[in-house]
Amino acid sequence: MTDDSSLTGRMRRYARVSTAMGGLAARLAGQRYLGLPLDRVQHANDLREALGGIKGPLMKVAQLLATIPEALPEDYARELVTLQADAPAMGWNFVKRRMAGELGPDWEARFGRFEHEAAHAASLGQVHRATAKDGAALACKLQYPDMASAVEADLRQLKLILSLYERWDRALSTEEIHAEIAERLREELDYSREAAHLRFYRAILKDEKRVTVPEPVMPLTTKRLLTMNWLDGRKLLDFTEAPAEQRNDIALAMFRAWYVPFYEYGAIHGDPHLGNYSVRPDDGINLFDLGCVRIFPARFVKGVIDLYRAFATDDRDLAVSAYENWGFKNLNTDMVEVLNRWARFLYAPLLDDRKRLIGEDDNGNGRAVAAEVHREVRRLGGVTPPREFVFMDRAAVGLGSVFMHLRATINWHRLFEGLIADFDADALAKRQAKALKAAGVPTPPAEPVVATRGR
Repeated sequence: MTDDSSLTGRMRRYARVSTAMGGLAARLAGQRYLGLPLDRVQHANDLREALGGIKGPLMKVAQLLATIPEALPEDYARELVTLQADAPAMGWNFVKRRMAGELGPDWEARFGRFEHEAAHAASLGQVHRATAKDGAALACKLQYPDMASAVEADLRQLKLILSLYERWDRALSTEEIHAEIAERLREELDYSREAAHLRFYRAILKDEKRVTVPEPVMPLTTKRLLTMNWLDGRKLLDFTEAPAEQRNDIALAMFRAWYVPFYEYGAIHGDPHLGNYSVRPDDGINLFDLGCVRIFPARFVKGVIDLYRAFATDDRDLAVSAYENWGFKNLNTDMVEVLNRWARFLYAPLLDDRKRLIGEDDNGNGRAVAAEVHREVRRLGGVTPPREFVFMDRAAVGLGSVFMHLRATINWHRLFEGLIADFDADALAKRQAKALKAAGVPTPPAEPVVATRGR
């Protein structure tokens, strides 16, 4: 048993987090009310060290926040993005008890072989290699104990982190960010739901021959144990020095793996960690860890395309319509111009009809553009971002990072135009509903409309 799976370990765990949060609160109060200087760089480093020792859901959330533009100040994002997701593995005696709890006392007889040592260990669970009775290679992902209570406790701490940041900088309302992260994290705890996501993605990507998604083995799957076929592949970072043609082929497969589901079914793989995909021998892609899948309403996907077309044709009214479809209300001219500046920066590779690197025009100024936009939003009274943006931004940043690691030189404009040429929102909604039902994925509820707000 790991230290953090025991009551004493959890008490130490939350004491470390509470100390870090209490330190942040004291420093913010001192700066705001007493005029004392706040060493944000030092505190960000302290916070990273505290969270890095926890190896649980809050650490996963910290990594997530660090990838979302402007969710955290630069000092904090730079430190938290370095957190590692490899948690200490459960020992064999503890694994045996956990497996017996999921599959019954005769669980070992249901496998041909089950390796004692974990092949991978992460924030919510660990993966063991195994074989089926017929010899087929399997991956068994076993959740750590008491993760549901750990998630709820960590979400309470996250709410404190976000509320403290909002007191520091009132440009961004964090309520919807917390609600979105909380819902996705709770979903990730249900491995039977992840099995449904695997079925969903296998169905919607069945015609993408260069993308492979594991197949769940339902007789050996529960809410806390996910068994699927084992897929061999090499780490994506092994290919950063490969020939340009090979790097471009891998990038093309990644592009299709992420954006065919979005533009045809309104779904996106919400966890862009580099460890969640590997490269097949034919340079195709294995797509892993589908616990976090975000299902978008058709109107949100339509808004993404409408905003692209608004920039392509210089149609301001269409841009306003796109923002309104996403849930913004009472937009004034100044706020639209500020939002457009950031959006044009993100859409630039898609609007440029030539082969190019994703970030070749950035020259390191992306953070500067974001900071200026952030200042203007604050000056104009602040904004509440729609919930969908949390994981859409995370996915976009994650995929862009992959392309930059690969130094892929591709005509992104033509790729994108090929995906959206026949877009029809009503057809997407019907395809989405049919595929979700067939895979057994719960239908997402209607989401509330959120609006800009003054302060």
